Amino acid sequence: MTDITNTPTSEYDAQLGDYFALLKPRVMSLVVFTAFVGLLAAPVSVNPVIGFCAILFIAIGGGASGALNMWWDADIDAVMRRTRGRPIPSGRVQPGEALTLGVALSGLSVMMLALATNLLAGGMLLFTILFYAVFYTMWLKRLTPQNIVIGGAAGAFPPVIGWVAATGSLSVEAWLMFALIFMWTPPHFWALALFMRSDYDDAKVPMLTVTHGRPATRLHIFVYTVLLAALAIGTAFTAIGGIFYFAVALVLNAAFLLGAYRIWKRDEVMAEGDDYAEERKFFRLSLAYLFLHFGAILGEAALRTFGLGGW
Repeated sequence: MTDITNTPTSEYDAQLGDYFALLKPRVMSLVVFTAFVGLLAAPVSVNPVIGFCAILFIAIGGGASGALNMWWDADIDAVMRRTRGRPIPSGRVQPGEALTLGVALSGLSVMMLALATNLLAGGMLLFTILFYAVFYTMWLKRLTPQNIVIGGAAGAFPPVIGWVAATGSLSVEAWLMFALIFMWTPPHFWALALFMRSDYDDAKVPMLTVTHGRPATRLHIFVYTVLLAALAIGTAFTAIGGIFYFAVALVLNAAFLLGAYRIWKRDEVMAEGDDYAEERKFFRLSLAYLFLHFGAILGEAALRTFGLGGW
């Protein structure tokens, strides 16, 4: 990590929105939603106040991870076009402030989640923060082209934590939700890397597009999408699935597989000719893909409360 503590500040002081931006609110929305689904998909009833507190503290923990990530990666963010406007590289927030905010929110979220729900949930949130901020951000991201594959586990833990907050225990269903996000993460980020490769080149981040080239990346996207589709459709036949989820999964995975196949069959001449239109389309689809899958799991949970759902 490059020391940028002497980065000139901007002509205005940091605003509340700058500190909020450190928490990566768009990523936090995924954390909140998947944790919420994990909480409600659990086969127990949860007190609404406890449920609200659980989601709040999981969200704060996710935001803390984002702040720590931005603190450590400020040198990379300053180089990449996609991230150079973030609070630290733009000079609106000092690195030390981001570190303090991240550590403070980490401690607060873990302690309060453990008190509001159970020790296992608090421990899993602590592990998730450490995994993302230390194992992924400080080590894997700059070490291996498999950074996204392994690091994706951090983003896959929120529904598990939500489930544990509700039940106090782990189960196969919780790990199925984990697996959906884990397998979704590589094709999602590799699609982004295909049309943002110069950023990773400039920042010297060993993304797969940089180390193995774009043809290999396209093949990896297709292979992971095939495996993801099998997992996603198979989930329909578990305790968190059902007919409604199955119908949603069939449509989504057919579209996702088609998109991955089209990317696999393209070359750089084709991609550059239309400004990576297929890759951008696949990336946008991947966002809807995950939200709609978890929405279908939530729909099945709602149906079961009325004695419906399942098979």
